[in-house]
Formats: sequence, C-alpha cells, structure tokens
Amino acid sequence: MRLCFLVEEQYRHDGMPLDVIRQLGAWGHQVDVLWPGRSLIPISEAIRAGSHDAWVLKTVSGGPGLTLLEAAASVGLTTVNDVRAIRGVRDKALAAVIARSSGLPVPVTYAAARPEEFAEIPAAEFPLVVKPADGSSGRAVRLVATPDRLLDPVEPDDAGAPGAPGGELLIAQPYVPNSGTDLKVYSVAGQLYATERCSPLHPAHAVRERQVPLTPEIARIAAEIGTVFGLDLYGVDILLGPDGPVVVDINDFPSFRQVPDAVARVSAAVLELARNGTAGQGSGSSTAGSPTAGQSAPGQPIAGQSVPGQAKATPAAPATTSAPSATPAPTPPFTVPPAPPATAPRPRPAASIGGGR
Repeated sequence: MRLCFLVEEQYRHDGMPLDVIRQLGAWGHQVDVLWPGRSLIPISEAIRAGSHDAWVLKTVSGGPGLTLLEAAASVGLTTVNDVRAIRGVRDKALAAVIARSSGLPVPVTYAAARPEEFAEIPAAEFPLVVKPADGSSGRAVRLVATPDRLLDPVEPDDAGAPGAPGGELLIAQPYVPNSGTDLKVYSVAGQLYATERCSPLHPAHAVRERQVPLTPEIARIAAEIGTVFGLDLYGVDILLGPDGPVVVDINDFPSFRQVPDAVARVSAAVLELARNGTAGQGSGSSTAGSPTAGQSAPGQPIAGQSVPGQAKATPAAPATTSAPSATPAPTPPFTVPPAPPATAPRPRPAASIGGGR
C-alpha cells in the first residue's frame, strides 16, 4: 500500500508516529511524509485522487496539517482519522457540545473571547479550568480559583506557544474534585487500553504511569465516544469525580503511551483503516441503538478487547508480503524521516490536558 503521513514540526522527533512510519516501511509499504510546518508543498500535485491509499495526520490543533488532510478528503482519499471526526474534537467548544448532547458525562462548558467574561459565571462554580478552544498538549491551561484571578497572566513558557490564547475562543469548565490521578483510555481501531498518570494540575501527587484494568463503565464511555465522533484512533481523558467518571478531553491520534506493542498495533490499524475505510460517521451522529451515557450495555470491552462493530487491528503480520525494494522511491515533496541518532534523546510527548480537572 502507499500511505502519506502529515507530521507537524512539534512531532518530528516523536516515536508516535515516526516509529509507525518506519514499521510500515519495514513491512514493505511505501510511506511518504509531508512536513506542513517546514516545507514548500505543491498541493495541486501532491494532493490528487488515487495518489495514496490513505492519508494520516499527526498534528497540533492549530497546525496547517488539518487543512491538507481536508484537501485530501475532498478529492476522495481515505483519511485516518476521518477528517470530519478530527475537526469535531480539535475544537474543544464544539466537542463539548457534541458530547453533552449525546449524553456523555462532560462538564458544563462556557465560551468567551476574553477571560474576564468568565467573571459572569456564578462564584459557586469556581474554581474553573480555563483553556483555549483550539489548544493542544496542555498549553495555556490553567486553574482559576476565584473570579478575581481570571486576568492573571499566562505562564511565560506558554506565551506564544501553539495552543496559547491570542484572541481566539476560550472555554471554561468547573473544576472536578479528584485524587490527582488522570485516567487515559486509548482506542486502537476498536481495542481499548487504559492507563493512569499524574494530573498536570496536581504535579505534587506522585503517580506511576502504568496500564490499568478497564471497568465496564469506563469502557462503555470510551467506546461511545468513538461512535459519537466517528473516531478510530483516539484517546480520552477521564477523571473519577465524586459523582462518577467525567470526560475532560478527547484527542485524535494520541501518543498511545503504555499500550503494549503500540507501534505494531497502530501500524496494523492504519493498514486496516486504509484498506476498509474509517468510521467516518461524522461529528455528532451516534449510531442508532448504541448505548448512551447512563445506560448499561452488555458485552462491553475490557483492556485489549474489541469494541463491538469496529474493526480489530491485529499486529501479528504485515498486510503485504511485497519487498521494500519493489516499492517506488518517494518523489518530492515527500520524504521519509531518518532514524534518530542513537545518542539523541527523544523528547517525551506532552500530555494533553483537558478541562474540568
């Protein structure tokens, strides 16, 4: 198969997706790579019908890669995830409305162009978690204890960074009391895996990042998110609040940290989705008859089990036996990233921070 990956500058050293790209190449597939943030791209030539079996995006929320992915979809190319699904979760204000209207446990969400507007929120709802609607990687997310702290400056390290506020829409959600431990659930084309880690808003709380069992309730919520948003490769941040689980963020194509054999599993999933198509149900269109929040559903998946009705990605064998040498070499503007030097440390992916913490 021939695949095209769109990789933003922020992820040019990350194992996800670079190790996936190398794995697919080792399996004999041709993988072309576009770097939207640092190269000239002749889009009229690069994006054309029949050029690739699928395009895959790994980008920041405000990056240019999503426009290119939408262009690929416009000429009939398969995209991973479905491009409509990506848009639905990249805009956190839109995602909150879609999720709550579908019965998912998401905090009440407010939107404003300026932080001082949040002062109109009743004081009883403070503290608030305030963040950019198009933010990513936890940048410019802050906990505001009282209305008079809304105009406190953003941390210097966040100023000017992708996802930092700059006149764009902001959202605010009431803080959900919790133990300081975040639960991150990853879905790899229907297979669910749960991990726990320290909440970025509670850095003093020591938590060893590790894989943990999935409860039926958490599995049901995570699976329903895939159905509602039409996602195949995604992550969900969940807090265990005093009133039960609360969804505080949704990410397309996350890091898949602590997922066993993540590179092989994600690589196999990309091939399966390229071959058979993505969920692609469009934002906000839950499948008829699927369970909604507050309802129980039999046979829900636990860690490593398949979500009913979704493709199961099996990393045991590549989808083709053709040798890499038989595959045509990439042509400009496509490049394949070189393997990083053995002595160069790879930056740890930043954890996405959701509202409502």
